[in-house]
Amino acid sequence: MPDSTRSAAALLVDCLADQGCERIFTVPGESFLAVLDALPDRPEIDVVTCRQEGGVAFMACADGSMTGRPGVAFVTRGPGATNASIGVHVAHQDSQPMILFVGDVARPMQGREGFQEVDFPAFFGPICKWAARIDDPARIPEYIARAYATAINGRPGPVVLALPEDMLIEQVPAALEPRPFVTRATQAACPDAIQALFDLVADAASPIAIIGGAGWNAKAREYFQQFAERIGLPVATAFRRQDAIAPSSPVYAGNLGYGPNPKLVERVKNADLVIAVGARLGEATTDGYEVPSLEHPGQLLVHIHPDPEELGRVYRTDLALCCAVDEFAECAALWEDSGIIPFDAGAQAHREWLEWATPHSSDAAIDLAACVAAMHDMLPTDTMIANGAGNFAGWWHRYWRYDAYPGQLAPTCGAMGYGVPAAVAAALRYPDRTVVAVAGDGDFLMNGQELATAMQYGVNLIVVVVDNGAYGTIRMHQEREYPGRVSATNLANPDFAALGAAYGAWSARAETTEQFFAALAEAKDRIGLRLIHAKTDLERIAASGATISGIRDRAKS
Repeated sequence: MPDSTRSAAALLVDCLADQGCERIFTVPGESFLAVLDALPDRPEIDVVTCRQEGGVAFMACADGSMTGRPGVAFVTRGPGATNASIGVHVAHQDSQPMILFVGDVARPMQGREGFQEVDFPAFFGPICKWAARIDDPARIPEYIARAYATAINGRPGPVVLALPEDMLIEQVPAALEPRPFVTRATQAACPDAIQALFDLVADAASPIAIIGGAGWNAKAREYFQQFAERIGLPVATAFRRQDAIAPSSPVYAGNLGYGPNPKLVERVKNADLVIAVGARLGEATTDGYEVPSLEHPGQLLVHIHPDPEELGRVYRTDLALCCAVDEFAECAALWEDSGIIPFDAGAQAHREWLEWATPHSSDAAIDLAACVAAMHDMLPTDTMIANGAGNFAGWWHRYWRYDAYPGQLAPTCGAMGYGVPAAVAAALRYPDRTVVAVAGDGDFLMNGQELATAMQYGVNLIVVVVDNGAYGTIRMHQEREYPGRVSATNLANPDFAALGAAYGAWSARAETTEQFFAALAEAKDRIGLRLIHAKTDLERIAASGATISGIRDRAKS
């Protein structure tokens, strides 16, 4: 009977809807036409059509980081999947939940190097939590439920599922139902371990916490901040996790990663107790596994993380707590008698950060520190900042206050091209908040085409393109290693303001600080897509104040 069956693609879409999927990002492909045909029957799922699969995957990754549920992407086989792989890599290294569905060759074609054929489990396996192919349509509910559970549990991350196109059009019994809604499996902190931690803190002379990462959310932020403020514990955020604590907190000590406050680096090095909560203590956060060092002699390390495989994996760990970071934070905040005498160090560390994060006057034609400060003064306190990779981001890392949560979308794995698509996803997810994409010139041109997606869906978005005519980060390293021998780092760029206008955006060009102020003042009072082209001097290469000539001279000497 016609009513007794439905297509495998329809079952797949029903399973997604039952798991609470509200939005998918896609570039359509012929390999999953059956899914595209089934989507109109589930109008609760919003379909966002993008311009390139890298943008698709970045949007899904960003959506997962904002919601705590997997961001969902659909791409086609071969070129589509390989384009999307950058977003899978970001989701993996950033510990963000995501599911990438890849339309695959038909099952009879597999193993023959058919048109655009790739062995997707083998290709994606090293950069995701689970990669598989659904060959049996009757197992779709099983695979979807497992994909959600895998993506959100333990250390969150991406899952990749290949969908043979002939499998999607097979008929399955209508009685085959989706599995129940998958919730995150949380593990409470062991009371004995919490007491052991408090004993270590009570005995410490100079403790510090490094926070943000796997499973961090608004609850973790609220309760850990309460705990840290109660005992005066200095709190540093891991690389690009600056919204993990309110910057107004009297114990916030600043962020680790590239270009941190030297006083904060010394504070971590001199700490006798380091408490890492949610952070993996990866290479960027620890400056090459030196802050703190892998064996950290003279220091004790407490590591709190939701995935047991991360505990003791890289660092020597003195006390490991495997639990959800929000559950740990709540337990620590509500513990009645910790026996800890409050420290003065938290307030001191905060004063050091305030001094570091206060812009100083510059004679540059366009002073990016002043521009960031003006943005923070003019825009709402819950403004979200999305950026990709490049030296340009250092000004926002140093001078922006990430007041709201979520407030920062930035790839910890250092992928270029992330900012614009992530900002589009944020503007769709939070239409009532101000969202700003900050991109370097090289960074912007990797996924700037997603401005077309922003226009198509009418999002409110401000884009700031910082244009110094070079791949600035690589140029900085080049001048340090091979001073004066410039190769492959100069860029001939378009007029970004004109390019923004071509997409339909209101746009302006700024070559001085005053022009930037004026452009921002006008942009903030408009709606829709707005783009400011900030033309900067390559000589001013970093937020630390480093210059090209200074780097070159030091390298030569």
